[in-house]
Amino acid sequence: NLNKKQSSRMTEVKTSVITRGVIENAYTYQEYRDMIDERMAQGKTTGDNHSEAMLHYTKMNVHRMERQDKRVKLIDEVKAALNGIDRKLIWLVLTEAWCGDAAQSLSAIQKMADYSDNIQARYILRDEHLDIMDEFLTNGKSRSIPKLICLDAQSLDVLGSWGPRPANAQKLYDEWRSVDGIAYQDVAEKLHKWYAKDGTKSMQAEFAEKIPEWVK
Repeated sequence: NLNKKQSSRMTEVKTSVITRGVIENAYTYQEYRDMIDERMAQGKTTGDNHSEAMLHYTKMNVHRMERQDKRVKLIDEVKAALNGIDRKLIWLVLTEAWCGDAAQSLSAIQKMADYSDNIQARYILRDEHLDIMDEFLTNGKSRSIPKLICLDAQSLDVLGSWGPRPANAQKLYDEWRSVDGIAYQDVAEKLHKWYAKDGTKSMQAEFAEKIPEWVK
């Protein structure tokens, strides 16, 4: 009983910052893509840093999302998990235009949501919702994105979360980052090569396992 009470309190804390208004004002995937295009046309990205480097990352991410939109195919295991959903869900995703991991993952998230009539995917910018981000830190300290929060559509109770990247990619990322003297750009290049080879299969396999846990 104590564990149930503790779990309930955790849910209350987390859902207190995710209001119906946040959901209603969130972007659809197409609105998110259109917003990025509009900002790029103005020489801007999301957030406050509009440096040449951040604009370059954003431009690369637009290409990545376009490529993923065409290439991502859902695996049978995740289709089976999606077919087993018997309640209405909201997948709320924290993201930013300049984030490479988000660009590699959002298309697969949207394709999974599109596959199920029971999922509504919505996207919000991390830096505009740090109160939400800080309830879903990676390892309790990092504002890493993308971060998907699975919510019951009626109560907005938190059922689970995923992100910022598949576990095997996270393991490689941590190993690469631990190498003395390695430049972050070199780590990012290695990571994007991993994403290209994996084709979101690892991510989808994780969702195939998580979805039944979220809706049980």
